[in-house]
This record gives sequence, structure tokens and C-alpha cells, in this order.
Amino acid sequence: MKPAPCKAPAAVMSSISTQSTAVTVARSTVTAGILFMLASITLYSCLDALAKWTVTMYAAAQFLLIRSTTSIAVLLPFLARNNFAALRNVPRPGLQAVRVALSVTEVLLFLTAIYYLPLADAITCYLSAPILVVALSAVFLGEQVGWRRWLAVLVGFIGVVIAMRPSTSSLSVGVLIAIAGAFCSAVLMIVTRELRGTSQTFLAFSQMSGTLLFGAVVAPFQWVTPEWTHVGIFLVAGLVSVGGLLCANRSLSLAPASVLAPYKFTAILFAALFGYMVFGDIPPLTTIIGAAIIVASGLFIFMRERKLARPEPVVTPQPG
Repeated sequence: MKPAPCKAPAAVMSSISTQSTAVTVARSTVTAGILFMLASITLYSCLDALAKWTVTMYAAAQFLLIRSTTSIAVLLPFLARNNFAALRNVPRPGLQAVRVALSVTEVLLFLTAIYYLPLADAITCYLSAPILVVALSAVFLGEQVGWRRWLAVLVGFIGVVIAMRPSTSSLSVGVLIAIAGAFCSAVLMIVTRELRGTSQTFLAFSQMSGTLLFGAVVAPFQWVTPEWTHVGIFLVAGLVSVGGLLCANRSLSLAPASVLAPYKFTAILFAALFGYMVFGDIPPLTTIIGAAIIVASGLFIFMRERKLARPEPVVTPQPG
């Protein structure tokens, strides 16, 4: 009896082709998320230098008030384009409120830290945030974290200790504030990742609304009439802030937090550059060594994540 023709090879090839296409799409999505994160870090590094210069003359609340007003003015046309649909039926409002509170707290801690510390020192403290994200991802996002990455987290914290030179004379209030800010930043990344299905415009709008509200309440008690040229700098800061925030939120909607986090280490390069060029700060050797250890730890975490290559569903944000 002549055997029936087998159609299995065609079906197998079709299945392989479909899987290959899915892998390609997933990789391109993650790559796009990484590019958005790098753009965000570049913009935020410029904003950090502007903020460092500003807080030496004006209160943080005043800076936030003017910056946030500009940012919201930029965002309003995007909201109006879809008839403010992004403001209606917002998912998980309780978690959204927590995110806004974290955002306001984190930016206040950062502005306070850069008032007391050189820009590179403050950013070095904040380098611990991506490492914290890995630890917190295991707790809150259910991401699998093996012993190698836990060891990398520990090494990263050793790098923070070396960079900050914790003695009675150097473990200052500014350092403690920066470390607290880094923790808030890590939790904020985790919460943003959880809310990745939310409209990107709404995420930015709500974050800016929180700092605007804080500034409107506190700034009148600390107001210093700014020069017109300084007002222009505030307005530029608002534009840069919107761009950085939209890029950061978009990146977290496209790629896992533990993949994106190590790229935040590039901020130390900008901090050292701006610190030297604008403020004349030269990082001490311990800061450079500690930062190098932190970056190495983060890169190990990133390479480990790539090796494991666990798939994660992509969530398309709501329009608006």
C-alpha cells in the first residue's frame, strides 16, 4: 500500500516561521524600549545639570512649580487631541495615586541631594536604583531572580559603600537623602512597569500634576522673584522634563524593568561631564571606583537577563 503524503513538514516550517517572526518582533520591541530609555537618560542628565544650578538660588518648590506648569502646557494639546480620553477610565486609580506620590517624593529628594552633594556623587547614589529594581522585581513583579543576580546586587551595594566613603565625616545628610531617593526611584520604576497599560500621556500628566500641586502649595512661602533669563531656563527645564518622562514611561511599556535598569548607569558619565564642565567638580578616586563596581554589577545583571531570555507579554498602552 502506498503511504499517504505527509504534510507535516509544511506545517512545521509554518510554525517555525511564525515563532521566528514573534521572536523578531519581541526583540525589536525590547530594542525600542532600550532606545527610549537611553533618550530619557540623556534628557534627564541635562535636566539634572539645570536643576543643580537652579537650587543654589531658588527653592525646589519654586523650580517645580514653574517647570511643571510648562510641562503640563506642553501635554494639554496631546490630551485634547483625543478629547481628554486619557483622563477617563484610568486603570487602577489607587496605584496611580501611589505612583504620583512616589514621583513627587523622589524628585524632592533628588533636588535636596544635589543641593548638598556634587552632581556625580548624587548620581552615584542613584546608581543603586537599577540594582534595587532587580531585587524589587522579584518581590512585586514575580520575576525570577537567581543566586547569581542576587550576588550582583550585593556587589553593587558594596560599590555604593566604596563610592560614598561612609565615615563619620563623609556619611552626610546629603548622602542619606540621595540613597532614600534612589529607593523611591526604584519603587517608582516597578510601579510604572505595573501600570504599563496606561496611556503614556496620562502617566506624564499625572506625574507633572503632582509636582505642580506641591509647588503651588509650598512655593508662595519661599518665593524669590526670578530674572527673566532664569525664567527661560525654567521653561526649558519643563520641556526637557516632558521629553524625558515620556521616553522613560514608553520604555517601561516596551521592555522589562530588569532589562532597562542597567542602562541607567550611563547617567554617571553625563553627571561627571556636566559636573566638571559647569560646576568644576572632579570626582574623587573612591567615587570612580565605586561607580565602576556598580556599573559592572549592573552589566552582569543585564547579560544574565539576556542569557535567560524569558519572554514577557507586551502590553499596548491606551491611546491618549
